[in-house]
Amino acid sequence: MKNTRKGLLVGIVAVVVAAFFLSGANEIFTLEAIKSQHAQFQLWWQESPWTVAGGFLLIYVVMAALSLPGAVLLTLLGGALFGFWTGLLLVSFASTIGATLAAVLARTLLRDSLETRFSRQLMRINAGVEREGAFYLFTLRLIPIFPFFVINLVMGLTRMRLQTFYWVSQLGMLPGTAVFVNAGRELGSLSSLSGILSPTLILSFALIGVFPWLARALVALLKRRRLASQFDRPTRFDRDIVVIGGGSAGLVASYIAAAVRARVTLVEREKMGGDCLNTGCVPSKALIRAAKSVEEVRHASRFGIEVDEPRINFARVMGYVQDAIREVEPHDSPERYRGLGVDVIKGEATLIDPWRVRIGERELTTRHVIIASGARPRIPPLPGIDDITVLTSDNLWQLGALPERLVVLGGGPIGCELGQSFARLGSKVSLVEMGDQLLPREDADIADLVRTGLSDDGVKLHLSTRALRVVAYGGTEGCHCLEVEIDEDGATRKASIEFDELLVAIGRQANVEGMGLEALGVATRPNGTLDVDGALQSVLPNVWACGDVVGPYQLTHASAHQAWHATVNALFGEFKRFTVSYRALPAVTFSDPEVARVGLNEREALEQGVAYEVTRYDLAELDRAIADGNQQGVIKVLTVPGKDRILGATIAGTGAGEMLAEFTLAMTRGIGLNKLLGTIHPYPTYSESVKAAAGVWKNAHKPEWLLGWLARYFEWRRGGNQ
Repeated sequence: MKNTRKGLLVGIVAVVVAAFFLSGANEIFTLEAIKSQHAQFQLWWQESPWTVAGGFLLIYVVMAALSLPGAVLLTLLGGALFGFWTGLLLVSFASTIGATLAAVLARTLLRDSLETRFSRQLMRINAGVEREGAFYLFTLRLIPIFPFFVINLVMGLTRMRLQTFYWVSQLGMLPGTAVFVNAGRELGSLSSLSGILSPTLILSFALIGVFPWLARALVALLKRRRLASQFDRPTRFDRDIVVIGGGSAGLVASYIAAAVRARVTLVEREKMGGDCLNTGCVPSKALIRAAKSVEEVRHASRFGIEVDEPRINFARVMGYVQDAIREVEPHDSPERYRGLGVDVIKGEATLIDPWRVRIGERELTTRHVIIASGARPRIPPLPGIDDITVLTSDNLWQLGALPERLVVLGGGPIGCELGQSFARLGSKVSLVEMGDQLLPREDADIADLVRTGLSDDGVKLHLSTRALRVVAYGGTEGCHCLEVEIDEDGATRKASIEFDELLVAIGRQANVEGMGLEALGVATRPNGTLDVDGALQSVLPNVWACGDVVGPYQLTHASAHQAWHATVNALFGEFKRFTVSYRALPAVTFSDPEVARVGLNEREALEQGVAYEVTRYDLAELDRAIADGNQQGVIKVLTVPGKDRILGATIAGTGAGEMLAEFTLAMTRGIGLNKLLGTIHPYPTYSESVKAAAGVWKNAHKPEWLLGWLARYFEWRRGGNQ
């Protein structure tokens, strides 16, 4: 029905436009024709003023709505026929109503299809329109050298409210309309339209158009001055940047600042390297590797190797984890960064004002501050949870003994990785997830592969299960209990899960407290992260933030990516600022099978209304996977319909994180599947699966018509039918 209405509207517009040109109406709307009929127009106006005014208004609206040529001449006629004030009133309303109708037509006929095809690009444009749309449109309207019909059509494709479009257009077009209406009063003396817009007048309009930007800069300057007067801005500074937090974001920010010879101080209250080195990436991957070796021993018999059940020395496993931390630690040490030119201070940093930072008894003045204070595990407010010692990714690494019964609360990446590892090491693991699938951000079929992997390793999964409360020592043999509510086919039932240790992995909470940010008015978002703009600048012009304290992706490489933007924008933002893009941000869940993704998956594409094609390649067909006995897995590539441009790729299987790099590079550099297919890959490797996936796409898009002709050609070369 919607397509029928759209088709009818297209037909009506086409008929009206065709009639305009076929009837010769376009020849009427020339300067010579209007000048020759000026006396007749005046006579009609004197005889029937309301009819002429109404007809003029209607004709103008239709021409503007359909973007037909002649609107400028009608504006001149308005001035010549009705005088300045009446002409200005009629033309102002007629042009604005017509422009709004043109925007409505563009929105009705084109927006849905364009949003489907170019969803990601239009999302960014619409986000900018939401922030700056009225201001930008007003500036364009002030300068009449920009074709208004183009502005109407382009802005109609955005999500700008029509009410906003209308009043901004009417106000912005008013100065230019006044000039043309006034020129129309001298219609008889005009020899060409170029005589209206003299170079001086064009320059004047350009200055008017630039004025809002100058006003904005002036307002920003006044804000900074008001801020300076409020906080007593120093006349000189000790540092160019003070970075608060020595995790991945803070380290990268300090490194970049020192590399360009800025004076930078890095403040860390605990251990350099932050969560990634001390409690996150490094220890967890070391634990995963130890648990993987247990799994390899248990299943060695499939390769013809007979071994006994492995014995786990948990203390030595945790020793291996600590050894890994110690080996990586020098990379993030204060000594290394001092050698790079960074002033590293251990202590608590507090902002006295935007330019003064107190560290213990020491006070530094700084041109810019970068907040990189990270995040900590979130603990749910469950009744009874304070009665036990809860494990998190922070304190897990101090465990002295392997838990006999472990409950993992949360089915995201951390819960899946650690839950599977402890199950492989010998714990009886129960994983509780409120949603109906593991890894809720991933596609259901990918999550099912992980679900199978965890189940095969002995993890007991409780999906669609909500934790109700913790009962300390409420189980048998002095263990604890987690009371839960399970949703099964729309009906709920309660159950109790016994455990010795409870590992909470339901997400992380930004560290925003204790730095004086609240007193300075630096706001937080509803999820607790610091509120910054796309350039990572806070409400205070010289205070920036990056990493887990900002989000939305609490990943080490995302923190480093943001740190580059925050540092460069802080140091060189007066000349150019860079907005952070997450379009090609990769992420890996190190479960078995691994799940690696860059760009969109099917779930996100459907949520965002992005049209896509999906290409699947099963790793069971890959020679190297067959040789290694790692056939479980799949590659899914989303592309623009009919094209090889990659919208996203998801890989589930052994080595998924390593294979993902090629897709990430392709998306970053605009390389399509055709070029990946034409790249030589070594045999036999897992990387060949990338080429194989590109081959599946190519096979689905082979030119059948051309192949048909080739078949006939080869038949002819063989001498005809055999």
